[in-house]
Amino acid sequence: MAKPYTMTDTEKITVKNSLKRWALDHISQRITTSRQVIDQARESANSEEKSSAGDKYETGRAMGHLQQEMHSRQLTEYVKELAILHSVNTDQLCSEGRVGAFLQGQDIAFFIAAGLGKHIIEGRTILFLSPQAPLAKFLQNKKAGDHITFNNINTTIQMVF
Repeated sequence: MAKPYTMTDTEKITVKNSLKRWALDHISQRITTSRQVIDQARESANSEEKSSAGDKYETGRAMGHLQQEMHSRQLTEYVKELAILHSVNTDQLCSEGRVGAFLQGQDIAFFIAAGLGKHIIEGRTILFLSPQAPLAKFLQNKKAGDHITFNNINTTIQMVF
């Protein structure tokens, strides 16, 4: 029987750094999109022309301002998430679940760095978790060999780095 492939420490750090870069790019794209939507909402609110039905004008402006506020709040959250992600150290290996750790389960992996949800990257299903997320807190101190259950998913952590 063939021995399973094990990653070198350098390969593990490369994986974590590439995931961090992917997440930074993803959040940066969200920020760019939010800024564009805010600008469009601002333009829309400012360009509403007064019509013979004055209420329509006021409603259009109010809707534009509401959209602008909603997207501004989202933008603020994305900027905070980006700052948190920048502070995550992916150049060190972890032996247990914590900020900056990558935990590989049987069918899913977890990267505790930024709350971006589930993504498939290079054929691997990865759940990007904010360090403040309940699941990230649950994974704290988990080690290779630990069995976990969440959302009706049972898995064993195969490796942590």
